[in-house]
Amino acid sequence: MTRTVLLCAGGTGGHLFPAEAAAKALAARGWRVELATDHRAKGYGGEFPAEAIHIVPSATPSGRGVVGKATAALKLGNGLLRALGLVGRVRPTVAVGFGGYPTVPPILAARLRGVPTIVHDQNAVLGRANRFLASRVTRIATATTALELPADLAAKAVLTGNPVRPAVRDASRVPYPALDEGGPLRLLVFGGSQGARFLSDVVPEAISRLRPELRGRLILVQQCRPEDMERVGAVYRGLNLEAELAPFFTNLPALIAASHLVVSRAGASTVSELAVIGRPAIMIPLPGAIDQDQRANAQTLVAAGGGWMLDERSLDARSLAAELAALLDDPTRLRRAAIAAKAAGVDDGAERLADLVEEVARSAARGKISGAAASNGAGA
Repeated sequence: MTRTVLLCAGGTGGHLFPAEAAAKALAARGWRVELATDHRAKGYGGEFPAEAIHIVPSATPSGRGVVGKATAALKLGNGLLRALGLVGRVRPTVAVGFGGYPTVPPILAARLRGVPTIVHDQNAVLGRANRFLASRVTRIATATTALELPADLAAKAVLTGNPVRPAVRDASRVPYPALDEGGPLRLLVFGGSQGARFLSDVVPEAISRLRPELRGRLILVQQCRPEDMERVGAVYRGLNLEAELAPFFTNLPALIAASHLVVSRAGASTVSELAVIGRPAIMIPLPGAIDQDQRANAQTLVAAGGGWMLDERSLDARSLAAELAALLDDPTRLRRAAIAAKAAGVDDGAERLADLVEEVARSAARGKISGAAASNGAGA
């Protein structure tokens, strides 16, 4: 009999990339995979490996005032009604959420229909959607031991690590590039959908402040928003710097592997991929995050010796230039950080999560658990 898993994820790469990795691992084991997400998934830069993709209405019920929260609640209610119908049609064996408010309606619907449920949190701090769902699901899959949970939730938590895409695992086999005296220095800069603007503002000026002989060795790849491409490119052309700019890179894992140093935000997928591939990074956490999850993510890699964290609120071009120069002038320090980052990486998170999905499915088949009887018996 065909087993079906309904994966549920917010429509950004940070949520969809680990879901994609899990989808491929489960499909390889004979599972039928379907995805519930929101409209943003169409532009995240990949073809999701699912038999069907379902768009479910959702909204974020925070930070918008009373009217905004009421509107978000209505959208989530509408999404729940739609998701109840979806779960009834798909009849999944297990439903798995990967964070973001678009996961709330389908995971709640699965629970109400008696389907066992799992949420996976990629961060070192439990996300708000997952926090809402955590007491209602069957199991919680965690990416890091740095994630602290209260006792009632910790009892159903399983450490799986972050699922990483096959392209990341392929890139992890690429040795750290040779650092020859006077040779090229490959620098990669990316900021994700929310974080590229600041990097487009500060990185070009920081590079312009590097001494000419160091700057002349740079081979730069940088993600920029479309509206920033021309002004950033003009700076680099003026510096006679070899630079590749794009709004999105479909081959990001390969670009990370080719780099001597990365400058990035600290989303969970980013930090996991840096560690698995084993590349040192200057991480600049997105400062506006409500729960400061990026700061917590970055700290895990800093603690392992695989990177450095800078605070955007006190960072300018001068201080970034000083940090870049100190690292690019010290090949031994970069190599040591690359080794430390790789030692901290977990490259089999997708397989571990697939194991958990199958364990939950077997327990449900034996009548030990169900979506409606998720541990603690919490109400929806």
